[in-house]
Amino acid sequence: MDYSQEPPHSELLLVQALEPFNAEPPAAALVEFSQTPEDLVYCRNHGPVREFDQDSYTITIKGGPKGDVIYYLRDLVQAFEKSEVVAALQCAGNRRKEMGAIKLVHGVAWADGVIANCKWGGVRLCDLLAHIGVHPTEIKHVWFESHATLCQDDESYGASVSLDRAMSRDYDILLAYEMNDEPLSAEHGGPLRVVVPGYLGARWVKWVDTIVLSPQECPNFYQQRDYKILPPDVETKAAAALLWDKFPSMTYLPLNSVVGSITRLPENRIQVKGYAMPGSSGNVSRVEVTVDGGETWEKARTTYQHGKWSWTLWDVEVNGVGESGTLYSRAVDESGDVQRREGVWNLRGVAYSAWGVGKW
Repeated sequence: MDYSQEPPHSELLLVQALEPFNAEPPAAALVEFSQTPEDLVYCRNHGPVREFDQDSYTITIKGGPKGDVIYYLRDLVQAFEKSEVVAALQCAGNRRKEMGAIKLVHGVAWADGVIANCKWGGVRLCDLLAHIGVHPTEIKHVWFESHATLCQDDESYGASVSLDRAMSRDYDILLAYEMNDEPLSAEHGGPLRVVVPGYLGARWVKWVDTIVLSPQECPNFYQQRDYKILPPDVETKAAAALLWDKFPSMTYLPLNSVVGSITRLPENRIQVKGYAMPGSSGNVSRVEVTVDGGETWEKARTTYQHGKWSWTLWDVEVNGVGESGTLYSRAVDESGDVQRREGVWNLRGVAYSAWGVGKW
């Protein structure tokens, strides 16, 4: 693959791999902003980053009642009202490095910065599907494909969601051409990417150029042979090859919290900041911290939460601490679900959600 034509990458990111380019910001920088500046938005790629002309960019919809339909992006922008949603984009491999410390995993050794909370603007997918007359008869799934750039493990990158989700305004799925009120850059999937609030980033297909309406789930490698949680006794790629079909594709990531920064204050005090993410059973209702391993918990202050798809930022001042120590965080959601103390190991190192941990 040719990586020589990529646009410049942010110098504020910690590079985890060069080809493809994969990089993340420090969590300490992330938690200083309610909406993530572009220079701090992580980069997750399975191939080269390419730049495309917005005026000539097209998207093809296949399998609809009118046959194949091709739209120029410029026409979509003019024909459909722009919708906006604040939503956190999170890689399934966030915190993989911590899981890898338990036992070897396969994938980029991400720390805890593979997340970004942004305002996305674009066309509601449900409006576009309604416009072309889609009805839930034999169609059960909506595939998103990108043939625009080369890919490591398949001829293209692809993912899908259920038609029910795609057709509902409640889920705010967008074909996005803006991020934080600016045109979506190539680095982050521009000129057009999918935004699937609540789902892991693997379903937010970048450089989307094809939508397929189908009775079946997308057959792409990244939907069927990756981004799945296998049992902890599956320890090799050979063993995994026999089991991919038996486990569902990932959608929601689990309830999670991360300690972003700890600052020492006078008189044996520390200030702690972090973020939390909801799972599938309701938004984050609170974050708690402990410095004694879980004997007692102190409620943190929520400093930011926007709607049902954003992350939650929190901070807390803890008194009476020693010269050094360890602090843990846990999130609690609206249903009463509590973040678990330990994460469950899996071969791909995805969905790690043990208590957040920070040391001073």
